[in-house]
Amino acid sequence: MVSKRSYILPLTVLSVFLLGCSPESDLEISVDGVFAHMDSGAEPGCACSVNQNGELVYSNGFGMANLEYDVPIGHSTIFHVASVSKQFTAMAIELLVNDGLVSWDDDVRKYVPEVPDFGTPVTLRHLVHHVSGIRDQWNLLYMAGWRWEADVVTQKDVLDITSRQTSLNFEPGERFLYSNTGYTLLAVVVERQTGQSLREFCRERLFEPLGMSNTHFHDDHEMIVPNRAWGYAPDQEGYLGYRASIPDFDVVGATSLFTTVDDMSRWDKNFYTMEVGGEDAYNRLHDKITLANGDTLDYMHGLGESEYRGVKMQGHGGADAGYRSYFLRFPDHNLTVTVLCNFSSSNPGQLAQEVAEIYLEEYMEAPSEGEVAEIESTPAGNLDNLAGFYVHPLSKAAYEIKLENDTLVFQADQPYKLIQTGENEFVLDGTTTTLELIAGDGSESTARFLPDDEPHYRKDSWTPEPKELAEFEGRFYSSELDTKYHFELMDSSLMFHHRKKESDTMQPLYQNAFRLDGATVHFGEDLTTFTLSDERIWNVKFEKIPGIAVNE
Repeated sequence: MVSKRSYILPLTVLSVFLLGCSPESDLEISVDGVFAHMDSGAEPGCACSVNQNGELVYSNGFGMANLEYDVPIGHSTIFHVASVSKQFTAMAIELLVNDGLVSWDDDVRKYVPEVPDFGTPVTLRHLVHHVSGIRDQWNLLYMAGWRWEADVVTQKDVLDITSRQTSLNFEPGERFLYSNTGYTLLAVVVERQTGQSLREFCRERLFEPLGMSNTHFHDDHEMIVPNRAWGYAPDQEGYLGYRASIPDFDVVGATSLFTTVDDMSRWDKNFYTMEVGGEDAYNRLHDKITLANGDTLDYMHGLGESEYRGVKMQGHGGADAGYRSYFLRFPDHNLTVTVLCNFSSSNPGQLAQEVAEIYLEEYMEAPSEGEVAEIESTPAGNLDNLAGFYVHPLSKAAYEIKLENDTLVFQADQPYKLIQTGENEFVLDGTTTTLELIAGDGSESTARFLPDDEPHYRKDSWTPEPKELAEFEGRFYSSELDTKYHFELMDSSLMFHHRKKESDTMQPLYQNAFRLDGATVHFGEDLTTFTLSDERIWNVKFEKIPGIAVNE
């Protein structure tokens, strides 16, 4: 049954009888316990629902939906669910396939000619599985100067910057690389084939038939939404240690679904009844794709598939501004858990797994100990050959491995000690992420994340003198981003300037390469061009603007 924490007074035996309900079960009490630490009344929190066999058996809210007005989170509180939206965009296309209006094997340019002709077809199927090679919209816009929670982003902005790209990250179907652009383009396909916005189409064809009355695609950031949870991020100087963190974009498809845990329960029920879409659409939603190398991806149509403690699970997470979400199904056991949160440091995926354990413990393998036993350290002579920058062979993006007090450290946003667990395998301390390091002579050393990352090749760290740095001064323009970058030598450091971004120091990486705002800037040999790459956009081109003095 559904938990009734919204009642002010406890239910008596008589009121339980009159309402036709039963007292809270041990299962419900256990689920409450997973979230109890959020229920102080002075912090944001989460809502959770549990479905068994497509029927709602638990629904509850914890923490505050709005800190300014002391509004608590309930089971009908509306959240922005970010990338959990993708499965709904995929289902919208499934319905168009049912209608005979599109095919998953159609070239996207048939419907969205703004997508450049890259010399090879990019199909709707490539887009839905993230194998298109099209660069990610958010990374492109960010490096072009868009400021999150300060500049409104529209579908038009995404189409414009996509239309400017002169190349793909890789050939379609060659590999998996998550790209939000693909799902925005799928939303545009829906709009152009139906004459309706994605919001209107999904309301009519998806949400109303399923009784999802508190769900919509949010395509107007100024729209008032009653009962909405406000998003928050940690800020020690803010009220109660938080600041508001709200997406301000009008982009749908990849994101921007607004919904509740109760409505997600109704969506889950459709996996059993197939009321919307029928069996054909249901089956396509679970289709997988085989890459050019013969590997079959576990990412389906807006749903990923993996295992947790030996039990198959399917689902998707989401993260935008202060919102975090997770929709998690265990199809072999007919159990689904949805967790929606309104603070950026939450971990709804872990919370959903903890809830699932309460219901499925008897079917799950024993949990791992969490700690990995250290083995004899790699010989010290090899450690020197492992420290350095490891460079992606195609994008030239790099990450760093340091040697500190005879200990290898992976340097990301924060340092992670590398704990050796095998001859060439290391786990990032505090995570389950495994890195394979193979020592060689200099550039022959390689690193790759297991199981399927490709080898990155080691390059020595680079410490240029100011005279060398001066050679990189100048103004550079990218037609792919329609923006200018300005590099200037100041106080023995190369400084980055941009009309909308904060000035920053360029951190030297390997020869002719710098770290800039999480991306890698790699200069060509003549220093008049460079490429900009991060994990989702590879080799965006910049060219030096001739005839402009550095101080102009």
